[in-house]
Amino acid sequence: MNRIFFSMLALTASIAGHTELVTYPAGQGLATIEDFTVNVRQDGGRWSPVAVYPVKVDEVRGISHHVEIASMAYFDFDGEVEVEVVANRAPVDMVRIRPLSYDITPEISGDTIRFTLDKPRNLSVEVNGDIFHNLHLFANPLDANRPSAKALKNPRKQKNLIYFGPGVHTLPGDTLRIPSGATVYVDGGARVKGQLIADGVHDVKFFGRGEIHPEGRGEGIYIKRSKNIEADGVIVTQIPVGESDSVTITNVKSISSYGWGDGMNVFASDNVTYDGVFCRNSDDCSTVYATRKGFNGGCKNIEMKNSTLWADVAHPIMIGLHGNVEHPDTIENIAYRNIDILDHQEKQLDYQGCFGISCGDNNLVRDVVFDNIRVEDFRQGQLFNIRIFYNKKYCLAPGMGVHNVLFKDITYNGRNAELSIIAGYDDSREVTDITFENLVINGERIYDDMPGKPKWYKTGDMGRIFIGEHVKNVVFK
Repeated sequence: MNRIFFSMLALTASIAGHTELVTYPAGQGLATIEDFTVNVRQDGGRWSPVAVYPVKVDEVRGISHHVEIASMAYFDFDGEVEVEVVANRAPVDMVRIRPLSYDITPEISGDTIRFTLDKPRNLSVEVNGDIFHNLHLFANPLDANRPSAKALKNPRKQKNLIYFGPGVHTLPGDTLRIPSGATVYVDGGARVKGQLIADGVHDVKFFGRGEIHPEGRGEGIYIKRSKNIEADGVIVTQIPVGESDSVTITNVKSISSYGWGDGMNVFASDNVTYDGVFCRNSDDCSTVYATRKGFNGGCKNIEMKNSTLWADVAHPIMIGLHGNVEHPDTIENIAYRNIDILDHQEKQLDYQGCFGISCGDNNLVRDVVFDNIRVEDFRQGQLFNIRIFYNKKYCLAPGMGVHNVLFKDITYNGRNAELSIIAGYDDSREVTDITFENLVINGERIYDDMPGKPKWYKTGDMGRIFIGEHVKNVVFK
């Protein structure tokens, strides 16, 4: 396996005063793409080129899926950095940089786009409204997890280090099982073809800036029945967590293009934290499920924060669908905080919802918080879908209940949202205690005593939210 013989550092770095900029040349054999040319610099210094790679994304046209080739680039910095992007694919009429909440307005001169960043950002640079041939630009913080120069001079001597240097690495049998105590480092300019598996282990770390994913479909990193696992900075197709405890996933990017390409699944796990992640997926971006895929039990203490979700198909956020009918599971203490949702595209009514709680399989879902979430104008779907239902395609029974859900500081600006739904199942399987605090839709604040609301209207009517049967105590503050 060609993975630990590189002695030269992958990065190039420039230092000016207290600031630093790090770029990663593409390793040998790594494919690049010429739709965009990217350069970066600090303090008016010399421009440094940034390698641009192809990345597959999923475009649904009608009911058919089509794989499109977009672009991806990454670098690290602190302080302030100037970014120059040259669009080579087509003449530039307009440019949009998302998330829109970052309020980045570029300078445009011909086909050259320039803007400045004063903090790390995961961005989409879109020319002429093209979201399927865009540039995914990952402006990372400096990598505090990088092994020392001394360690990288002879990584074979590092007992617990598995190092993938710049270039392409094909895993024998398409998998590598990682032992307890190991640190996997995938350098910038590297791509690992295959799956890294943490199964029944503890204290494992996945660090770096490079890519990890099988040649076709499948999970780049799979965490199973393990404890004290970290992942930081790497780029994967999928990174599911099953029946595990104490997992931290930071600044990881998940981009998938194939069917059922969920990004960051949680199955039957506790104490899982996501911070600063970016998901663009061909199915649900973030899910929290109970018993599923051979993993058994409920979920508790799951948090995602400071992150960006882009669902080319299905839900940005999905909670509650799968569980154990004979021994019912509980999914509880779930929080999403400071999130940008860039897109949601789903024609099937059963699977719509930027905020999806679809409670099945006798699950109980309770104590869920959505706080400070900005939803952009997605292509097709619903804003909210909270239901106890019996979906016979995926469930063996309806859910037991959804209780105590808080939506705080939620904003949506757009024209494409269909009718949202909140609905229970019967008198014993109810949705209760749903609170909306500072819900703003297209600039209008939706609350129980809002001006202009007839007394006989439900407040949900003002936000195009259908509140159905077997639902109690929905409050808009």
